[in-house]
Amino acid sequence: MLSVKAIQTVTVTVSNAEQARDFYTQALGFEAIGDLTFEPNTYSRLAPIPPSRVRLITLQLGDEFVELIQFLDLDFKPIPVDSQSNDLWFQHMAIVVSDIDKAYTHLQSFPIEPISEGPQTIPADNPMAGGVRAFKFRDPDRHSLEIIWFPQDKGKEKWQKPNGDLFLGIDHSAIAIADTQESLAFYRDLLGLEIADSGVNQGKTQARLDDLSMPEVQINSLQPEQTSIGGELLDYVEPGTGRSVPKDWIISDLAHRHLILETSDDIGVALAALKQSRIEIISSHVVDFPDSYRYAKGCLIRDPNGHALLLAVFP
Repeated sequence: MLSVKAIQTVTVTVSNAEQARDFYTQALGFEAIGDLTFEPNTYSRLAPIPPSRVRLITLQLGDEFVELIQFLDLDFKPIPVDSQSNDLWFQHMAIVVSDIDKAYTHLQSFPIEPISEGPQTIPADNPMAGGVRAFKFRDPDRHSLEIIWFPQDKGKEKWQKPNGDLFLGIDHSAIAIADTQESLAFYRDLLGLEIADSGVNQGKTQARLDDLSMPEVQINSLQPEQTSIGGELLDYVEPGTGRSVPKDWIISDLAHRHLILETSDDIGVALAALKQSRIEIISSHVVDFPDSYRYAKGCLIRDPNGHALLLAVFP
């Protein structure tokens, strides 16, 4: 088992870094705290792509971070217009709000694409999520997002401490998976994340939330060693697992996201362990990042369903 200390950041490939920055800061309350351009040899060592300059804008909301990454010299494939929540490339970032009705009204002034039929309230008889309110939508590049509100008896303690802001931080990133036990073997048994909660969401409310016909989704909520962004595994029992990630998608395509996992392990040793477990390693070797950046070393891998993860060592 590896030692993942925290899920530090959600990284999102975008078509235009400036436009994406403006959307996330104006529509969702993020603050831009960094803007770097990497030379062509950096990210071509992280993933098998042609050399390209990369612009990376770092955003912060509360204690959490998002990276917007644009490959300046490469074309990109768009996210399929018929994408659904049970397709295995589905991944959303859940942004906590202090008032979901105000947040929903605020978002109507921006170019979002709704997934949900307005904010939905999970029924009270759901032990894991009863009373939670949520609304799913897509940003201008069609990345899936969620705003979420927690009642007093749900969510992390910090979401119950109002600070006067409408948008508070990132609670979790949720991914669609094909098999719960296979994904738990990877995230829990191999990476060391712990199951924080488990449950099943289904029925009319979930249908209005996901824009799927009467879905039944098994959910496992995961947390790393330290309090940070969490993970959610979404296993759609109904209508069943959707499409797999196409083999020709690469890091510069808009469907690409990766979570940055802070590890205290020697990444070289970690890679050897992962290879023995037949985990796909995207990076040919551990990449050293410039001293001006937030983390020092990194290596990109894939989980069993094709979701990308960056194992990183921080200075």
